[in-house]
Amino acid sequence: MGWYDFVDIGEFVGKTFVKIEVSPKDDHILFTCDDGTVYKMYHRQDCCELVTLEEVVGSWDDLLNMPVLLAEEVSSKDTPPKDSGEWPVESYTWTFYKIVTNRGGVTLRWYGESNGYYSEDVDIQKLDS
Repeated sequence: MGWYDFVDIGEFVGKTFVKIEVSPKDDHILFTCDDGTVYKMYHRQDCCELVTLEEVVGSWDDLLNMPVLLAEEVSSKDTPPKDSGEWPVESYTWTFYKIVTNRGGVTLRWYGESNGYYSEDVDIQKLDS
């Protein structure tokens, strides 16, 4: 497995997280599983775009040491963008990730904006273990 392996959020189903680390800049999250697998959720930044983790609803503790039962992604462009003031916002995307165990769940809200020529997607990368 190479370090370029990108996966869908659905791969989390059946996994058991033993550690979850959110970067101080809210630009990535590391999910470490009991089988040694590590997933990195982030955006590969480029010019004229900004993608950040805006909000976490729920408790990370609800996801630890319990198998994931549901992991899904929903995106929306319906809500007007916020204005970062860095460049004219021509395109924006809200991406929500819902992760649920028997104990509870967490919803992650990511916001991406760009001048329309760059990606606003969030990537999930399966890292070498």
